[in-house]
Amino acid sequence: MSRPAEQKRPLRIGRISYLNVLPIYHSLEKDAAGSGYELVYGPPAELNRLMAAGELDVASTSSIEYARNAQQYYLVPDLAIGSCGPVMSVILLSRQPVETLEGQTILTTSQSHTSAALLRLIMRYHYGLNVTYRTGSASEQIQSHNPPQALLAIGDEALRLRNHPMYPYRVDLGEAWRRWTGLPFIFGVWVVSRDSVAAGRFDTDPCALLQGGRDWGAQHMDTILDLAARHDFLSRDELVEYFRGLVYTMGEEAQKGLRTFYSKLVEAGELERAPELVFYDHAVHTRRTAP
Repeated sequence: MSRPAEQKRPLRIGRISYLNVLPIYHSLEKDAAGSGYELVYGPPAELNRLMAAGELDVASTSSIEYARNAQQYYLVPDLAIGSCGPVMSVILLSRQPVETLEGQTILTTSQSHTSAALLRLIMRYHYGLNVTYRTGSASEQIQSHNPPQALLAIGDEALRLRNHPMYPYRVDLGEAWRRWTGLPFIFGVWVVSRDSVAAGRFDTDPCALLQGGRDWGAQHMDTILDLAARHDFLSRDELVEYFRGLVYTMGEEAQKGLRTFYSKLVEAGELERAPELVFYDHAVHTRRTAP
C-alpha cells in the first residue's frame, strides 16, 4: 500500500540537459505547472546516480546503466535516444589519423558511461588499437598547455567542438557502430524505478506521458527547431540534419542493436551478463500493486 506522504510528492522525472531530447521534453516542460510531475535536470551520469539512489521515479538514463542495474528498473516501451548512422553529438576528435592512435591516451568524459564504453569497444574491436584512457573535461583540456591528442566529446559540447581546427580527424561513433554492426545504436533509454512501481506512485502512466511528449515534438518540429536555434551550436539546416539522424523509438532493430551492444560488453569483460529487456506495462503493474 502506498504511503500518503509519497502520494503527495510530485512524480520526479529525470531530464538529460542535452539538445537531443528537446523534442521529447519540450511539451512536458511547458505543461509542468500543476501537472503532478517535476523535471530534474542533469547529465547522464548524474541521472544514473539519482535513479540508483531512488531519488527519481522515471528518467532518461544511459543504456549501460540499465545493463548494470536492470533489476532496479523497467524500460519505458518504444522510447529511446540513438541513431541509425551519424549522431553528430558523440564524436572522437583527434589531432592525427585515428588509425595511428596506437599507444596514445584518449581523453573521455565522465558524463556518459555508455559513450565511453562504446568508444572502448570501437577502438579495441573495430580499429584493433591498443590505447589508454583518462577522464576530464574536453573544453577545459583543449585550452590547456598540453591538449590531448584525442578526445571524446558528447552532447552539446560535441556540437560546439566538432569542427575545432586543432582536431581535423573525427569519428562519429553512431556512424562507426553502424558500419561495424549494420545496426542502430541506442545511447540512452528511459527507465521506471521498480521501487516507485511497488510503492504505487503511478496514478497515471508515466510512459504515456513521455511517449506523448515525443509525439508532440515530432508533430511540431518547426517549434523545436526555433528553440534549438537559440543555442547557436548549429545552423537551421544543420539542426534539421541533426534531429533527422536521431532515433526516438525502440523498435525491433533498435532492440537488436541494444542487445548487440550488451553482448559485446560481455565479450569485452565490461558486463558480467547481458540483461533482458523488460518493459513497463502500466495496466499490468497497476493491478499488481493495487492495495
